[in-house]
Amino acid sequence: MQFDTLLEEIGGRQPRTMTDSRHRHPGPPHKPPPVPPLIDPRLGDLEDDSSSTKQHSLLRIAGSLLAEISLPKLVVAWGLLILLPAILIGLAPLIVTAWLAAFARKVVAPLSGIWALLALVILLALAWTGWRPLWRAAEQAFWSLNALAVQPGYALCREGLQHLAEHLLGARLGPEGHARLRAATAAGAGLIGCAIALLVVTLAWPASRWVGDAADLVWPQRLVVPALANAVVLISSYLAAAALVWGFADATMDQPRDLRAFDRPPMGGRTWRVAHLSDLHAVGERYGFRIESGRAGPRGNARLTRLLAQLDAIHAARPLDLVLVTGDVTDAGRSAEWAEFLAVLERHPLLAERTLMLPGNHDINVVDRANPARLDLPTSPGGRLRQMRTLSAMTAIQGDRVRIVDRRTGRLGDTLSGALAPRRRAIAAFAETGTLRLSIELARVWADVLPMVLAPDTDDGLGVIVLNTCAETHFSFTNALGLITAEQAHALAVAARQFPSARWIVALHHHLMEYPTPAKALSERIGTALINGSWFVRQLEQHLGSRAVVMHGHRHIDWIGECGSLRIISAPSPVMEATDYEATSFYIHTLAAGPQGRLCLLRPERVDIAGEGDGVGVSSSPAAAGRSARAAEQIG
Repeated sequence: MQFDTLLEEIGGRQPRTMTDSRHRHPGPPHKPPPVPPLIDPRLGDLEDDSSSTKQHSLLRIAGSLLAEISLPKLVVAWGLLILLPAILIGLAPLIVTAWLAAFARKVVAPLSGIWALLALVILLALAWTGWRPLWRAAEQAFWSLNALAVQPGYALCREGLQHLAEHLLGARLGPEGHARLRAATAAGAGLIGCAIALLVVTLAWPASRWVGDAADLVWPQRLVVPALANAVVLISSYLAAAALVWGFADATMDQPRDLRAFDRPPMGGRTWRVAHLSDLHAVGERYGFRIESGRAGPRGNARLTRLLAQLDAIHAARPLDLVLVTGDVTDAGRSAEWAEFLAVLERHPLLAERTLMLPGNHDINVVDRANPARLDLPTSPGGRLRQMRTLSAMTAIQGDRVRIVDRRTGRLGDTLSGALAPRRRAIAAFAETGTLRLSIELARVWADVLPMVLAPDTDDGLGVIVLNTCAETHFSFTNALGLITAEQAHALAVAARQFPSARWIVALHHHLMEYPTPAKALSERIGTALINGSWFVRQLEQHLGSRAVVMHGHRHIDWIGECGSLRIISAPSPVMEATDYEATSFYIHTLAAGPQGRLCLLRPERVDIAGEGDGVGVSSSPAAAGRSARAAEQIG
């Protein structure tokens, strides 16, 4: 008997009682009644809530982490991610000066005149060829520490100040006041960060040493403490200068605001209909719950199935140009979750052929969905495997349509499928064996294929730039942090230059900047932020401006706003933030070619998905999105 039928029969049967055998009627023997389960497994249990931020506070989750975390793995991870890069940075000046001193004593001193000049040329040639790996390692270590500690430190200070100021003054401030407050807290964070960094430089300077000698090459262990002190001085000096630059740049730039008005449809201009989905969090089990929501959220993928079926019907009635999924396609990046998502999408080939997706933190950064205390070492295959699963799904969905940026030529290159063709065997072998050699080899593959570009069909058409904003974290508790690399920003500029008349959707997972409303908790600002979002906004303003609309997800917040000439759309999750019996929604946006290359953003269409208890109907009505839409209605 099927389990669901068994449970239904349990509720409809009355318990049987003992009767005298003399009063029994002849007939077939009765089957014993079904025995109800002590715990209905369809409803989940405490284990499904273990990592849920909806059911537990972050403080409680953090406390459980301290009790369960593997300290040896934590020490090794910190050593590889922080200590080793710091030593490399600090060692660079000592080794270089020691080598120069030894070379000068043995080679240059006995020579004079033209021979000394010749020796200098040889020295420079050797330094250029032989020392490039050292400088490259030191450079990579510097930017690794920058991403791990420097920029997050400034962001923590900035958002912490703003959070405090908004709670003290926010109720008395209007939109203009909030913008000025954000600017003031950014400048204050720059000054505070600079002061703290200079204090650290003062404390570390006595232990630093900048000139090495020949003995250091023989006994390199003597250099560990000076190397660490050098690294602290260098990084802190950089932070002191960078904090001032970042703080005042953030203070003087345009601040995010609710969208004041949607554009009116231009006469005769071309339009595009874009269904914006995000944070679908597909699970791999019929009754599986999500990490974030636990039993307070939906089970299984029934809502995702209804969503795509309704979207297919909408497309049949009024065709869509693009279905954009801005990350967190799966709940934990597991194979079963990707299989479920691809199986649902496969039922709708007309949607699949116009779908673009990108990675979210849940797709590639969740180490263990059941144990947030588990660490991935940098040498572990787990993180790379999640990247390859995501890349495999992206290739299946959009591999023949998107192109990658060729860094050598500075132009768009091969399609994603074409670029990965030589690596297919290596990716398949890594999925089977997970060897360190293949992991190192495939790290460059992951970095090279992003961003992806869906090129415009005409010189002034609409293109899409697909970015990866997930920071490489090795700990489930910090999986939500975002970072946009300088390489990706450069590639975006390449696409913008190649199609100077085109309009663009810039698609990413993380929100660029904090929304212009007070956050309920500081963790919403820090633990989920795009660390260098303000810098990236300035890059977008410089290269694209009003020719672009940014679409993202991540926070499950329904918001449309602007920052200078840049329009920003934050997507709600059509799956999360509700139980199976409550309604959710998503939006279909209409974009239009405006005058002077502007990409116009028209009033969106809201699609409501009813809960299971409300029937299968889905209402679709033109409605404005969130607070910005209500503001636009008031303006006209």
